[in-house]
Amino acid sequence: MRSRHAVVGVFTQPDRPAGRGQSLHPSVVKQRAAQLGLPVHQPVSFKAPEAAAALRDLDLDALVVVAYGLILPATALALPRLGCFNIHGSLLPRWRGAAPIQRALLAGDAMTGVTIMRIEAGLDTGPMLVARAVPVGAADSAGTVHDKLAALGADLIVEALDAAADGHAVETPQPAAGITYANKIDKSEALIDWRGDAVGILRQVHAFNPWPVAETRWDGTQLRVWDAELVDEGGGHPSAGAAEQAHASPGSVVAASSAGVDVACGRGVLRLLRLQLAGRKPLAAAEFIKAQRLAGAVFANS
Repeated sequence: MRSRHAVVGVFTQPDRPAGRGQSLHPSVVKQRAAQLGLPVHQPVSFKAPEAAAALRDLDLDALVVVAYGLILPATALALPRLGCFNIHGSLLPRWRGAAPIQRALLAGDAMTGVTIMRIEAGLDTGPMLVARAVPVGAADSAGTVHDKLAALGADLIVEALDAAADGHAVETPQPAAGITYANKIDKSEALIDWRGDAVGILRQVHAFNPWPVAETRWDGTQLRVWDAELVDEGGGHPSAGAAEQAHASPGSVVAASSAGVDVACGRGVLRLLRLQLAGRKPLAAAEFIKAQRLAGAVFANS
């Protein structure tokens, strides 16, 4: 959706060290802004007088924030004529906070979405201008959900800005019921404990793709799991083969074929579809097992 509103400046995080050489790399936001010829500002904090002055000098009608990572002080929030608006990757008030997509996947939510809200001093507490739901597919990862919500969010923020500029915006307070918080992801959460149930581990694989990527240990070496699917979620009346697999020790490889690598869990069996050894490229399971012998392998529990 094209917008009638002009972007007069872009604020993004400072360049960060990345890669083996730890050289400074610009954010993707900065790269795209440069391609479009937009002025870029990279304050370390808005507490710095020069950062506040840069924002004030733009004489803004509106300020749009998405996954910025810096707290805007009340003085900054008060500057734009129409206010400050946030593109949030959940259906508020569910999953307020830093990692709404990953937390939704970890919780097994069937639906997620985008909410456009007015920014207030509280954490994602402001009134909502528009919200739209998106179903979460069985094979969706944080990456695929992110891309769906990014496209939707771009359309919704234009809709919200148009309404605000025309004086037609309807702002709805967030309900008091159903509030949950999406805490920031810690890399330690990506460690797989095979003693858990297969459904939960599958959610972990999906939630942490593309970062930090679910992982286990095989003979002391890091093994990342990029994709997986359920073979047996446990319970019910499994086939004879599935029942035999389900009685294997958690973390045991019970089958390895071109279809995938089947691993016994505390409850159920999970099929690993894409794997990556430390220092290697991710490979489809069919390619991985050509180079690695997994017969009798047991993955470590976190």
